[in-house]
Amino acid sequence: MVKKIKVKNASIIKLQFFNDFPDGNLVIGEEKKSVPFPIKRFYFINSLFNKKAIRGLHAHKKLQQIILCINGSFELHLDDGQTKQKILMNDPYTGVYLRAAVWRVMKKFSSDCVILVVASDYYRESDYIRDYQHFLKYIKND
Repeated sequence: MVKKIKVKNASIIKLQFFNDFPDGNLVIGEEKKSVPFPIKRFYFINSLFNKKAIRGLHAHKKLQQIILCINGSFELHLDDGQTKQKILMNDPYTGVYLRAAVWRVMKKFSSDCVILVVASDYYRESDYIRDYQHFLKYIKND
């Protein structure tokens, strides 16, 4: 996991971690503390057995998200239209906070990968930018 994100509108967040050996770990994320927005939705992605799977391939106009890899690993590719950065997601205690207008692509998933995404709003298709060329035009007009 990188220590600094170079892409605009993105940053690292750390969750609270408590080691309760030998009874496991407790990881805590709290709204307005480690999660800097009201939580309206969460979802997770698992069973990523296709080695060639590619997820994401979009940006959001307003939605904020935190992406966490709570098991296994994957590559998160971020792009703000000027700067691109590849991040190895493999630390369940550290996530990437994405504000609006960041193109994201996820790939190279380990077979045991589980991704948790926490979102600031309910699903609205109108908030998605699903074409990269439209994304580039959108950020130039923003």
